[in-house]
Amino acid sequence: MNTLAFLQNMSMWQMLLLLGVVLLLFGKRLPEVGKSLGRGIVEFKKGLKEVDSAGDEPPASLDSPRTSEREPAPRVHQRTQD
Repeated sequence: MNTLAFLQNMSMWQMLLLLGVVLLLFGKRLPEVGKSLGRGIVEFKKGLKEVDSAGDEPPASLDSPRTSEREPAPRVHQRTQD
């Protein structure tokens, strides 16, 4: 079932009224949402570029020391409930 099917039956005036109500409710937060959305897109593009450039280089696992040569991870002690 299509949840946005009601948009097909709306006239231009109804869409403008709905847009006006949305702007009244969320108008103050829209710049923040736009900024965070823009930052997310920029970070996504940076990640894609890093993946593309990493494909030309040898894998990092060949350069890193083996697990037996690394220091062991610290143990985490869990508290018991009395």
